[in-house]
Amino acid sequence: MKPRKQQLGTKNIIGRKITELRNKHAMKQKELLAKMQTLGADINPSSLSKLEGQTRPVSDIEVKILAEIFSVSADELLGI
Repeated sequence: MKPRKQQLGTKNIIGRKITELRNKHAMKQKELLAKMQTLGADINPSSLSKLEGQTRPVSDIEVKILAEIFSVSADELLGI
């Protein structure tokens, strides 16, 4: 993944955490995207990039799926 050239946005609060978890699991965005789609998320590569960059809102379904993929609670993703 190329380093982010711009600052993170303000449309969601989990994007940074998702990027950290994905990197911790040595997972590429393409791999995460495939897992999300397999579990029922209607998401494309651009949307995932924007989610991680915090420039688009994240749906409750996406939060649930991401928590499942990374074996964490939704609260942990939200920083609660």
